[in-house]
Amino acid sequence: MNIRILIADDHHVVRRGLVFFLRTQKGLEIVGEAANGKEAVEMAGSLKPDIILMDLVMPEMDGIEATRMIKKNQPEIKIMMLTSFSDQDHVIPALEAGASGYQLKDIQPDELVASIKKIISGENQLHPKATSHLLASLSNKNNSKKNLIEELTKRELDVLKEIAKGKSNKEIAASLFITEKTVKTHVSNLLAKLELADRTQAALYAVRNQLSD
Repeated sequence: MNIRILIADDHHVVRRGLVFFLRTQKGLEIVGEAANGKEAVEMAGSLKPDIILMDLVMPEMDGIEATRMIKKNQPEIKIMMLTSFSDQDHVIPALEAGASGYQLKDIQPDELVASIKKIISGENQLHPKATSHLLASLSNKNNSKKNLIEELTKRELDVLKEIAKGKSNKEIAASLFITEKTVKTHVSNLLAKLELADRTQAALYAVRNQLSD
Protein backbone atom coordinates (compact mmCIF):
# COMPACT_ATOMS: atom_id res chain seq x y z
CA MET A 1 0.00 0.00 0.00
CA ASN A 2 1.43 3.37 -1.03
CA ILE A 3 2.26 6.17 1.41
CA ARG A 4 0.01 9.09 0.42
CA ILE A 5 1.87 12.42 0.51
CA LEU A 6 0.71 16.04 0.45
CA ILE A 7 3.40 18.67 -0.27
CA ALA A 8 2.97 22.19 1.14
CA ASP A 9 5.49 24.78 -0.10
CA ASP A 10 4.98 28.26 -1.54
CA HIS A 11 8.00 27.97 -3.86
CA HIS A 12 6.74 26.44 -7.09
CA VAL A 13 10.16 25.15 -8.18
CA VAL A 14 10.78 23.43 -4.84
CA ARG A 15 7.31 21.92 -4.79
CA ARG A 16 7.51 20.62 -8.34
CA GLY A 17 11.00 19.27 -7.73
CA LEU A 18 9.78 17.28 -4.74
CA VAL A 19 6.81 15.97 -6.72
CA PHE A 20 9.00 14.93 -9.65
CA PHE A 21 11.48 13.08 -7.43
CA LEU A 22 9.05 11.41 -5.03
CA ARG A 23 6.92 10.12 -7.91
CA THR A 24 9.92 8.07 -9.02
CA GLN A 25 10.06 6.28 -5.67
CA LYS A 26 8.33 2.97 -5.16
CA GLY A 27 5.65 2.96 -2.47
CA LEU A 28 5.08 6.73 -2.49
CA GLU A 29 2.09 8.54 -3.98
CA ILE A 30 1.68 12.33 -4.28
CA VAL A 31 -1.98 13.14 -3.64
CA GLY A 32 -1.80 16.94 -3.66
CA GLU A 33 0.17 20.19 -3.62
CA ALA A 34 -0.53 23.22 -1.45
CA ALA A 35 1.00 26.67 -2.00
CA ASN A 36 0.39 27.92 1.55
CA GLY A 37 -0.65 26.81 5.02
CA LYS A 38 -4.32 27.57 4.50
CA GLU A 39 -4.45 25.34 1.43
CA ALA A 40 -2.58 22.63 3.35
CA VAL A 41 -5.23 22.62 6.10
CA GLU A 42 -8.08 22.45 3.56
CA MET A 43 -6.40 19.72 1.49
CA ALA A 44 -5.51 17.69 4.58
CA GLY A 45 -9.22 17.53 5.38
CA SER A 46 -10.32 16.54 1.89
CA LEU A 47 -7.45 14.32 0.74
CA LYS A 48 -6.59 12.59 4.04
CA PRO A 49 -2.87 12.06 3.25
CA ASP A 50 -0.70 9.80 5.39
CA ILE A 51 1.99 12.47 5.69
CA ILE A 52 2.48 16.13 4.81
CA LEU A 53 5.84 17.65 3.86
CA MET A 54 5.35 21.13 5.32
CA ASP A 55 7.38 24.26 4.64
CA LEU A 56 7.66 26.66 7.58
CA VAL A 57 7.42 30.14 6.06
CA MET A 58 4.44 30.49 3.72
CA PRO A 59 1.84 33.18 2.93
CA GLU A 60 -1.78 33.09 4.18
CA MET A 61 -0.80 30.79 7.07
CA ASP A 62 2.64 29.54 8.14
CA GLY A 63 3.61 25.90 8.52
CA ILE A 64 3.49 25.90 12.32
CA GLU A 65 -0.09 27.20 12.52
CA ALA A 66 -1.14 24.85 9.72
CA THR A 67 0.45 21.93 11.57
CA ARG A 68 -1.34 22.86 14.79
CA MET A 69 -4.73 23.00 13.04
CA ILE A 70 -4.20 19.78 11.10
CA LYS A 71 -3.09 17.80 14.16
CA LYS A 72 -6.11 19.10 16.08
CA ASN A 73 -8.57 17.98 13.40
CA GLN A 74 -6.73 14.98 11.93
CA PRO A 75 -4.28 13.76 14.58
CA GLU A 76 -3.54 10.60 12.58
CA ILE A 77 -1.84 12.60 9.79
CA LYS A 78 1.94 12.74 10.17
CA ILE A 79 3.73 15.99 9.43
CA MET A 80 7.38 16.48 8.49
CA MET A 81 8.74 20.00 8.46
CA LEU A 82 10.95 20.48 5.41
CA THR A 83 12.56 23.88 5.68
CA SER A 84 15.69 26.02 5.42
CA PHE A 85 15.51 27.10 9.07
CA SER A 86 17.23 25.13 11.85
CA ASP A 87 17.16 27.68 14.69
CA GLN A 88 15.34 26.92 17.93
CA ASP A 89 12.73 29.64 17.33
CA HIS A 90 11.43 27.53 14.45
CA VAL A 91 12.29 23.99 15.59
CA ILE A 92 10.62 23.99 19.00
CA PRO A 93 7.28 25.61 18.00
CA ALA A 94 7.06 23.17 15.07
CA LEU A 95 7.52 20.13 17.29
CA GLU A 96 5.19 21.47 19.96
CA ALA A 97 2.58 22.04 17.24
CA GLY A 98 2.72 18.31 16.50
CA ALA A 99 5.31 17.73 13.79
CA SER A 100 6.80 14.21 13.86
CA GLY A 101 9.89 15.20 11.90
CA TYR A 102 12.09 18.19 11.10
CA GLN A 103 14.44 18.09 8.13
CA LEU A 104 16.35 20.75 6.20
CA LYS A 105 15.94 21.21 2.47
CA ASP A 106 19.57 20.26 1.86
CA ILE A 107 18.75 16.67 2.90
CA GLN A 108 19.90 13.97 0.48
CA PRO A 109 17.00 12.62 -1.62
CA ASP A 110 17.46 9.05 -0.37
CA GLU A 111 17.52 10.27 3.23
CA LEU A 112 14.28 12.15 2.64
CA VAL A 113 12.56 8.98 1.43
CA ALA A 114 13.95 7.03 4.40
CA SER A 115 12.74 9.72 6.83
CA ILE A 116 9.23 9.67 5.35
CA LYS A 117 9.03 5.89 5.77
CA LYS A 118 10.40 6.00 9.32
CA ILE A 119 7.89 8.66 10.39
CA ILE A 120 5.05 6.56 8.96
CA SER A 121 6.36 3.59 10.98
CA GLY A 122 6.22 5.67 14.16
CA GLU A 123 9.74 7.02 14.54
CA ASN A 124 10.52 10.72 14.95
CA GLN A 125 13.09 12.09 12.50
CA LEU A 126 15.03 15.20 13.47
CA HIS A 127 17.91 16.80 11.59
CA PRO A 128 21.06 16.92 13.81
CA LYS A 129 20.98 20.74 13.83
CA ALA A 130 17.37 20.69 14.99
CA THR A 131 18.20 18.13 17.68
CA SER A 132 21.08 20.19 19.08
CA HIS A 133 18.91 23.30 19.38
CA LEU A 134 16.21 21.24 21.01
CA LEU A 135 18.53 19.78 23.63
CA ALA A 136 20.16 23.12 24.40
CA SER A 137 16.90 25.00 24.86
CA LEU A 138 14.95 22.41 26.80
CA SER A 139 17.59 20.96 29.11
CA ASN A 140 16.77 23.33 31.97
CA LYS A 141 13.00 23.51 31.59
CA ASN A 142 10.64 21.95 34.08
CA ASN A 143 7.62 19.91 33.11
CA SER A 144 4.34 19.88 35.01
CA LYS A 145 4.10 16.12 34.46
CA LYS A 146 7.35 15.38 36.25
CA ASN A 147 5.68 13.37 39.00
CA LEU A 148 4.31 10.97 36.36
CA ILE A 149 7.83 9.60 35.93
CA GLU A 150 7.30 7.70 39.17
CA GLU A 151 4.62 5.62 37.43
CA LEU A 152 7.12 4.20 34.94
CA THR A 153 8.79 0.85 35.51
CA LYS A 154 12.58 0.74 35.42
CA ARG A 155 12.50 -0.80 31.93
CA GLU A 156 10.06 1.82 30.63
CA LEU A 157 12.38 4.51 31.99
CA ASP A 158 15.31 2.86 30.20
CA VAL A 159 13.35 2.89 26.94
CA LEU A 160 12.40 6.55 27.42
CA LYS A 161 16.06 7.48 27.84
CA GLU A 162 16.90 5.64 24.61
CA ILE A 163 14.08 7.44 22.76
CA ALA A 164 15.63 10.74 23.89
CA LYS A 165 18.82 9.71 22.11
CA GLY A 166 16.86 9.42 18.86
CA LYS A 167 17.17 5.65 18.62
CA SER A 168 14.80 3.46 16.61
CA ASN A 169 12.97 0.51 18.13
CA LYS A 170 15.52 -1.82 16.58
CA GLU A 171 18.43 0.13 18.10
CA ILE A 172 16.73 0.28 21.50
CA ALA A 173 16.13 -3.47 21.40
CA ALA A 174 19.83 -4.05 20.70
CA SER A 175 20.94 -1.67 23.46
CA LEU A 176 18.67 -3.18 26.12
CA PHE A 177 18.90 -6.81 24.92
CA ILE A 178 15.16 -7.18 24.42
CA THR A 179 12.97 -7.82 21.36
CA GLU A 180 11.54 -5.08 19.13
CA LYS A 181 8.05 -6.27 20.08
CA THR A 182 8.87 -5.73 23.75
CA VAL A 183 10.21 -2.26 22.94
CA LYS A 184 6.95 -1.37 21.16
CA THR A 185 4.98 -2.51 24.20
CA HIS A 186 7.11 -0.40 26.55
CA VAL A 187 6.78 2.64 24.24
CA SER A 188 2.98 2.30 24.14
CA ASN A 189 2.84 1.93 27.93
CA LEU A 190 5.07 4.89 28.73
CA LEU A 191 3.24 7.17 26.26
CA ALA A 192 -0.06 6.27 27.97
CA LYS A 193 1.32 6.78 31.47
CA LEU A 194 2.92 10.13 30.62
CA GLU A 195 -0.13 11.26 28.61
CA LEU A 196 1.96 11.90 25.51
CA ALA A 197 0.93 11.54 21.86
CA ASP A 198 4.07 10.19 20.20
CA ARG A 199 7.82 9.52 20.37
CA THR A 200 8.72 13.14 19.58
CA GLN A 201 6.81 14.35 22.63
CA ALA A 202 8.41 11.56 24.67
CA ALA A 203 11.88 12.76 23.61
CA LEU A 204 10.96 16.35 24.54
CA TYR A 205 9.64 15.14 27.89
CA ALA A 206 12.81 13.19 28.64
CA VAL A 207 15.05 16.16 27.85
CA ARG A 208 12.92 18.58 29.85
CA ASN A 209 13.19 16.29 32.86
CA GLN A 210 16.91 15.77 32.37
CA LEU A 211 16.55 12.04 31.71
CA SER A 212 18.85 12.07 28.68
CA ASP A 213 22.53 11.33 29.19
